[in-house]
Order: sequence, then structure tokens, then C-alpha cells
Amino acid sequence: MMVEKDFVSKDKFDIIGKQFFYHESLMTTFTEQKNAVTHIDGALHENANLRIGIAVGRFNGFLVESLVEGALDALLRHGVLGENITVVRVPGAFELPLTTKRMAVTGNYDAIVVLGAIIRGATPHFDIVASESAKGLSHVALHHDIPVINGILTTENIEQTIERAGTKAGNKGYEAAMTAIEMVSVLKAL
Repeated sequence: MMVEKDFVSKDKFDIIGKQFFYHESLMTTFTEQKNAVTHIDGALHENANLRIGIAVGRFNGFLVESLVEGALDALLRHGVLGENITVVRVPGAFELPLTTKRMAVTGNYDAIVVLGAIIRGATPHFDIVASESAKGLSHVALHHDIPVINGILTTENIEQTIERAGTKAGNKGYEAAMTAIEMVSVLKAL
């Protein structure tokens, strides 16, 4: 382990502009130390055995269904078998944390993708639903040690929602499913 006090003064050990560090009686360059760092990245292949749950809030359903289609497209294109995908629909975003918790405790899923759309209106209802659903989903992930991917759109207007449900800004359902695949892989590697 390299510590700050182990730095060897540059004026003593500067060879052709390279800084050297003292590390357990070995002289190594910064680049060599940097190359020794362990990196863990998620993989997006070998997914046939992944079990994915998708929890969907039906409110604003004409837009949310595009997110569901995007998520299914991503999962199936990346090798997840249709028989290993379960879609659960509930009335709205406020019901999603409880539903996700129930899905998590079954142990039937490697990850849960949560999809919905909350569009700002004239009342503070938007802020409450957006905040509480996000907090609840985070709580489920941390307490049940399972990736819970928050794909609930929180937008100012219907145009922004349409953009994120498959037009100009891509499909956030697709992105959420890809994140689920990657997070399962990362957590298995840890």
C-alpha cells in the first residue's frame, strides 16, 4: 500500500521526467502503479439465466408502455430468456416501492427494473410522489441487496416524457434494463 510519506523527493529520483515512488522497497513509476489498479466492470453478455422483474406504474400508461417495450427489447436482445422476465403492473408510481419490495423478498429475481412516468402538474403532488417513490426504491435495493433500477420518468411536461419514451432522448426503459444487466454482473464480480 502506498502512503503519502513514502514519496521520494523528485530532485533525487527524477529520471527523464518520470516520477518514482517508494513502494515496499521497489521503485515503480506512477504509470505502473496506475496500471496495477483493479477495475470491475459489468458485462452485457451471458444473460440467459438472468431473472428480471419489471414493476410498472400504469398511470400515464400510454407513455409508460413504450418504456416497457424498450426494456423488453433490451433484455431479449441481450440474451435474457422471455420465460425469465416477469412484468408486474400497479396503479401508479406511489405503489411501486411496496411492489418492488414484495418482488425482492421472493428471491425470484436477480434485478428489478421499475418503470413509470410522473409528470408535473399544478399541485405539489408531483414532488411528493417523485421523492417518495425514489426513496422507497432505494430502500428496497439497499435492504434486500438487489439491483433496483429506477426508470421512473419525472418530467415537467408531456413533451419531455414523450422524448424519453422512445423519441429524441432515446428510450429510458431500454437504458434501465441495460443498467440492470450490468449491475447484476458487477455485483456478482464483487
